[in-house]
Amino acid sequence: MPVLPLSDLPPGPLLGLDLGEKTIGVASSDVSRVIATPVGLVRKTKFTADAEALFTLMAQRGTAAIVIGLPLNMDGSEGPRAQSSRAFARNLLRLRDLPIAFWDERLSTAAVERQLIGTLDMSRARRAEVVDQNAAAWILQGALDRLHSA
Repeated sequence: MPVLPLSDLPPGPLLGLDLGEKTIGVASSDVSRVIATPVGLVRKTKFTADAEALFTLMAQRGTAAIVIGLPLNMDGSEGPRAQSSRAFARNLLRLRDLPIAFWDERLSTAAVERQLIGTLDMSRARRAEVVDQNAAAWILQGALDRLHSA
């Protein structure tokens, strides 16, 4: 199955991913796709093990599709990190035929950092633990909001 436009994803809960260098932040939507909730982190080891951890989360949550954050440059072009996200999706599709969409994640981590500092007054150490999963929720919530406004 190729990567799909957001509007072509099958009905059901979505799993949102924020691909970091050392971790994958994971968020999940409710069945009606209204609210994104942080789920946790997958600490990167080997790709196959990381993919299996994601497939397990998908099965546990009855996930219909995955939304992967696409880190575009500020001018909308794709740099090395965006290419890495596309490669991640291609590799997932080699292991399992599943619906995947991308969502522009520009400034998601910075926005989550500001939110955690400003509203929750979290320490730097605590923020580091939760920023990736909250960035995944930010990414997924943006995609959900777009689906409901279309």
